[in-house]
Amino acid sequence: MAEQKGTPTQPGVDGPYRNRSVEENLDLFMRMKNGEFDEGEHILRAKIDMQHPNMLMRDPLMYRILKKAHHRTGDTWCIYPMYDWTHGESDYIEQISHSLCSLEFKPHRELYDWFKEQVYDYSKSEYPMQPKQREFARLNLSYTIMSKRKLLKLVEEGIVNGWDDPRMPTISGLRRRGFTPTAIRKFVETVGVAKRDNIIDVALLEFCIREDLNKKAPRVMAVLDPLKVVITNYPKDKEEWLEAENNQEDDAAGFRKVPFSREIYIEKEDFKEEASSKFFRLKLGGEVRLKNAYIINADSVVKDADGNVTEVHCTYSEDTERRIKGTLHWVSIKHAIKAEVREYDRLFLDEAPDSHEDKDFMEFINPNSLKITQAFVEPSLKDAKVGEQFQFQRLGYFNVDKDSKADALVFNKTVGLRDSWAKQKPVANAQNNQQKQPQQNNRPAIEQIKSYGKKYDRMKLEQQDKAKAEIQALAKDVAYQDLEPLFSTAVKKVGTRVITMITLGVLLDNGLDKNEAITDFINKALEDKNELLVNEAKALN
Repeated sequence: MAEQKGTPTQPGVDGPYRNRSVEENLDLFMRMKNGEFDEGEHILRAKIDMQHPNMLMRDPLMYRILKKAHHRTGDTWCIYPMYDWTHGESDYIEQISHSLCSLEFKPHRELYDWFKEQVYDYSKSEYPMQPKQREFARLNLSYTIMSKRKLLKLVEEGIVNGWDDPRMPTISGLRRRGFTPTAIRKFVETVGVAKRDNIIDVALLEFCIREDLNKKAPRVMAVLDPLKVVITNYPKDKEEWLEAENNQEDDAAGFRKVPFSREIYIEKEDFKEEASSKFFRLKLGGEVRLKNAYIINADSVVKDADGNVTEVHCTYSEDTERRIKGTLHWVSIKHAIKAEVREYDRLFLDEAPDSHEDKDFMEFINPNSLKITQAFVEPSLKDAKVGEQFQFQRLGYFNVDKDSKADALVFNKTVGLRDSWAKQKPVANAQNNQQKQPQQNNRPAIEQIKSYGKKYDRMKLEQQDKAKAEIQALAKDVAYQDLEPLFSTAVKKVGTRVITMITLGVLLDNGLDKNEAITDFINKALEDKNELLVNEAKALN
């Protein structure tokens, strides 16, 4: 058969059985159906044109013998139709108006039309509408794969825990991770329909879910990597229930009560014994504000035999009106509830893992795509139901997993508050290009950041991603007093306002407390017509 079909540049030749009579063909076909022949002994082909320029039209297969049990019909049938024949006929019988296919099916459209046109005259009164095949590009996401065959391999080899694993790009996987229908629809509408294959950055999908959950997810406090803090001047037997806002984006969300006591947990990374003036979190001799509570000052530490800090001893002040740059989340040890938290990262380390001809996509599996931690959450989450979504303040958005039980809560991390992956990509690139040593730049970090302002809004998307990562790296060495003068940048200088917003995001991540000037700067950006600026402002709002 392969020899008969020819090549794309050479016509095919007629086979020895092409001119059998209709009666003989019908007899053979019925005997195929009745199981009289073995697999491969006979096939049924459509008689079209062996010289056709489209090789798919050169007498294609319609039925073959397959003596295997079917998962629905068992051993009832031993002949099965080929896809090209089934596709159009199924659509026609079901009266589908448009069959939407990916681009590789474009050469098949001619055969799709030919098959349905052959049967139309026999049933046009019962089935008046002829379906149309239309092709468009696949929705390919970066750092994952969309092929069902390849996804099946991940499941079968235990790389993921089933089709609904939150790392999988399946609807059930996205749902379990916490992606909402609203966010997915927004993503699809934003991407649109294309006629050219491309890869959509998964960061766009994550932006859509952040935007949706920011409006409706209740804010709660949870500590994933706990460090004990003892407030030495707070009475041992005292506890308070303080008022906390559920969601500042939703006036109807109301307030809740959170317990406060002498011993609390904070994140380990929120404390340093010694730190520069740009570290806005807790350090020895420094003050921070506890979210919804008091201001504390770090006085001393307790260490274990290896020199690791195990406790921080602090004193608190009830004068909460003072301006303090850093604000930390926390939970009361006495009232905290243990919970399992599953943090997910990209499933693959390569942006397009199945695009390499000389490498298997499995070579790019990210071994650290799942991190499980034992966390402590505030007691308001005790009765959280499966599927409920929350913002763990300063950490990201989380939802209750189906594995969760009343006495063993399990949370999945849907997405962080900001895109942290962009910061990691330059690191990976640097490791792959160790011979390239960048020249030293001795200019102050704020001056280097300013140099991006004139051109940032006119860069291509790839250039913007690279520049943003570099700005975020430089921003770690920027003091707030150096950044604040840029808040008054002229409206027309969009690029400078965007790089200022990016830098501000890093400072806020590092514990800088929002003040009136910051709030005004963000609000003004949200009212701007430039989409790039508005998106950066939304990430900080």
